[in-house]
Amino acid sequence: MSLEGVHHDGSVLYVSDDHPRLGDTITLSLWSSKDAHPDSVNLRTVEDGEPLVLVCEPHETERGDCMWTTQLRMSNPRMHYRWLVTGGAYEYAWLTAAGLVKYDVPDANDFVIDTYGTAPRWALSSVVYQVYPDRFARARDKPPIQPITDLSGKKMPAWIVPRSWDERPQGRGPNTAFEYFGGDLNGVREHLDYVTQLGATTLYLTPIFPAESTHRYDARSFDEVDPLLGGDGALERLIEAAHRYGLRVVGDITLNHCGKSHPWFERARQGESPESEYFYFGDDYDHGYASWWNVPSLPKFDHSSPALRSALVEGSDSPFRRWITGAPAFDGWRVDVANMAGRLGDMDVTVEVARSARRVIDDVDRDLLLVAEHGHDASDDLVGDGWHGTMNYAGFTRQVWSWLRCPEFTEPFLGLPVEVPIITGSQFVSSIRAFHGRIPWQQLLASWNVLSSHDTARIRTVVGSSNRQIAAMALAIGLPGVPMVFAGDEIGEEGWWGEDSRTPFPWQHTSRWDKAFLQCYRELITLRTSLEVLHTGGLRWLYVQDDAIAFVRELPQQRALFIVARCQRAPVRIPIADLQADSPRRVFGFEGVVESSDLVIQVKEAGASIWILE
Repeated sequence: MSLEGVHHDGSVLYVSDDHPRLGDTITLSLWSSKDAHPDSVNLRTVEDGEPLVLVCEPHETERGDCMWTTQLRMSNPRMHYRWLVTGGAYEYAWLTAAGLVKYDVPDANDFVIDTYGTAPRWALSSVVYQVYPDRFARARDKPPIQPITDLSGKKMPAWIVPRSWDERPQGRGPNTAFEYFGGDLNGVREHLDYVTQLGATTLYLTPIFPAESTHRYDARSFDEVDPLLGGDGALERLIEAAHRYGLRVVGDITLNHCGKSHPWFERARQGESPESEYFYFGDDYDHGYASWWNVPSLPKFDHSSPALRSALVEGSDSPFRRWITGAPAFDGWRVDVANMAGRLGDMDVTVEVARSARRVIDDVDRDLLLVAEHGHDASDDLVGDGWHGTMNYAGFTRQVWSWLRCPEFTEPFLGLPVEVPIITGSQFVSSIRAFHGRIPWQQLLASWNVLSSHDTARIRTVVGSSNRQIAAMALAIGLPGVPMVFAGDEIGEEGWWGEDSRTPFPWQHTSRWDKAFLQCYRELITLRTSLEVLHTGGLRWLYVQDDAIAFVRELPQQRALFIVARCQRAPVRIPIADLQADSPRRVFGFEGVVESSDLVIQVKEAGASIWILE
């Protein structure tokens, strides 16, 4: 059963080797429904720049459906392909990664397989927990609530605006970047038991380098941990403790810019120095130098400089290499504004920056992760030998927000000057498929399914209810990709925009936690980490209506069915006979019954129902 009667994805059900080497021959398969067999199937690939058509052989199963197979030789490191389905119910149609079309379309959405390797397996099975250190937890030896105005006899930095832990950030004002709540890395370490009880397996920390803001993306050094966070020793103790808990720790680095007080930039501004070629200077820039979005505190790196690339990324003593080398060390990097690193005007070496970073990662340890921040379509930058994946705002966050948004949420739509649109289930699936079709399967599996982050509104505020947030989290764990939880989302914290969402975690006010909801999050996270099919399984869409959708994740040994709804509606009927599922077993959410050959799900509110198909 599928929406189109034919199906292929990058999983092991349809690709015999997801990590082939150059010159290897792999088997590719296309499934067709017993009720919708084509007369013939061909695979069209591109070899050395020239189209090549391969004939597929049918293999009918005892159930009456069919697998069409062919052999593809990996003649090039990156191979594109699509399926030509003709005759029967199809006449003339192409199956691309974005879906079935009955006319010629460009190659942009073709399936892709490459020889560059994949993200580490631990990353594909992970649940990421994002912590913004200043707002997560103060160490127990600090005042728990009141503003911190004394740093154990050390002088407070002049830029700091001390705030009480119980206050909300002022948000959109002159003090936005300087409000200091006093969270630190020792506080994070002291709450690792909470993180592991939630079920998260990877801790992602926003920047920890010294800066002149609490967001710390304006690093004034890459050589030490900010003393406000506890210094180098606090990071070492945190990583050591996290590893004892079985947690990986991913750091955050900006390859696009640094802070204006960074010694590299200070020396570069003085004139003749090796660092002068690290940045862009000239009268064409408002401040005499290029900066991120023209913000003067964030001078932009010039990645056309080999010296800059060596000092920042590639060199033996570069910060990118140093903090992932030895023990304790980060288990990988999330790269801030990776879409802009190496791009300015007519200069574009972003893909080369990604490749440089990947070479360092692979050289240090192939078990390290490299994820890029990217706010829109990242497919042109996900070429296989660079970033393992992206923060999937474009191909996941926007669709979930639009399908589940409550009418009361009126903030702009992730960078657009309009409210978040409210879309139908069909529009949701079409948009998801369009973006999935632009991302190679292995990079899709490694990309982060973000519901909210320190840069956005909170998911609870966007969707307006715990039930709709459960629906959102079911999509985050169920669709291909790695779910990311922004600390506080799991207890129902709210926030209308990025800074408003950076409210300190309410450790002293557990009475305001949504504890029943927290338990639901734990159950969903446990399913995600325990079911292998949710790590690498294929995806088939089964049912799409305005207010409810259903899909199945599949591996040869395991299948999981998801029914997700945004409101109360008529029961959803899934023909399980077509799925060869004799004994579906509910593991979460809405109840259902088997009637004849259908699984009938009662949908009395927003939320989800998850079943193991056996």
